[in-house]
Amino acid sequence: MKSNSDSEIIDLLWSRSDDALSKLKEIYGSLCRHVAGNVLLNAEDVEECVNDTYLAVWNAIPPDRPQKLSSYICKITKNLALKKLRYNTALKRNPAMNVSMTEAEDFIFADTDLEKAALNKEVIIHINTFLKKLSFNERNIFLRKYFVGDSIAQISELFSFSESKVKTSLHRTKNKLSDYLVKKGLD
Repeated sequence: MKSNSDSEIIDLLWSRSDDALSKLKEIYGSLCRHVAGNVLLNAEDVEECVNDTYLAVWNAIPPDRPQKLSSYICKITKNLALKKLRYNTALKRNPAMNVSMTEAEDFIFADTDLEKAALNKEVIIHINTFLKKLSFNERNIFLRKYFVGDSIAQISELFSFSESKVKTSLHRTKNKLSDYLVKKGLD
């Protein structure tokens, strides 16, 4: 279900109102900076990525009408940040992000490239279904680590949990997801 501010922003975007961008910046600017900052190390690159996100959202809505605007914006921001990182570093990688993506590959897609697999709509549907069945904390810890790219320490601080509790939650959730995907024939 969309929040009132999300519905308002989407309506403004559909009507091509200039107010849409200022509302988008006001409500989602810090989230976009956080997501981009977890991938990119340079402040100018982060700001460029955030501005590119606003343009991408402006160009995508309409025709898109996302169910959850925050997830939609995070996905765009993360994809743009990863694209910028690849451009900036060519064969070099951000070690923190590389670890996060490698960990995700190990338990979700053992023998395939993560980016290619992520495009598989069937897998995405199954992962979303799985995530909806998790508790609030399990789901959000998992998403903060593997979607937003937060470190264990950042997640621990955000949720006021010990790092050990965060690691245990991630380990259990990864195992549950792996088992779930195997049962669905996606091993």
